[in-house]
Amino acid sequence: VFQEMRTRECRFINGTEKVRFTRRYIYNRKQYIMFDSDMGMFVGDSPCGETQARCCNGIPEILEDNRAAVDT
Repeated sequence: VFQEMRTRECRFINGTEKVRFTRRYIYNRKQYIMFDSDMGMFVGDSPCGETQARCCNGIPEILEDNRAAVDT
């Protein structure tokens, strides 16, 4: 049985002054790619994830949507 999971989290830092948004992609209980609003880009945690992160970082619309998610 294979499982794929996607999670989104917003964490408030310093009360409500700063928000940190993370989006994680998990396959078979192992995270392979993550977006962090502090860095503003996707980061791969495995060789396959690094390839997907490069692909996602090359598409400006995806990056803009994820960066704007912090404000919403």
